[in-house]
Amino acid sequence: MRNVARSLLRLPALLVLLTVAACAPAPIYKTTPQAVAATPQQVAQTPERFAGGDVIWGGRIVQVINLADHSEIELLAYPLDSSQRPKANDSGNGRFIALLPGYAEPLDYPAGAMMTVSGKLNGSRAGKVGEADYVFPLVSAAQSHVWTAEEMRKGRSNIRFGVGLGVGIR
Repeated sequence: MRNVARSLLRLPALLVLLTVAACAPAPIYKTTPQAVAATPQQVAQTPERFAGGDVIWGGRIVQVINLADHSEIELLAYPLDSSQRPKANDSGNGRFIALLPGYAEPLDYPAGAMMTVSGKLNGSRAGKVGEADYVFPLVSAAQSHVWTAEEMRKGRSNIRFGVGLGVGIR
């Protein structure tokens, strides 16, 4: 009888732990042994050093350009959190271009949206940001994910500390 009572007391604690674990978003892409641990800014300085390396980079979409056989998405890179979401409140890590096969509908990749890309470094290209010369690392995207506003909020604590009266209405 005592064992049954103990088991019943442990059940709520187990349910709470499972519920909390289920709320934490997991990384969406797995890293490989060939993974490059450098920012787009670092790769742009010596692209040949990182050629063919695997990357998981993310950032804010700047623009989409559709060409005859592929699409190019320019991103302003940001560090990724543990769930591989871009952390836009950090400083930028340079820019890069994600190369996607086929046509990428610009409405599915709107300017300003956050995106994570997994793929291989495929050289670099000289270009311009405004009037400034710039070297863009090129990533042949194997996978990509455009984050919704809801996904960007998930996993972040809704607990706030402060002095005064707080009311939360959704």
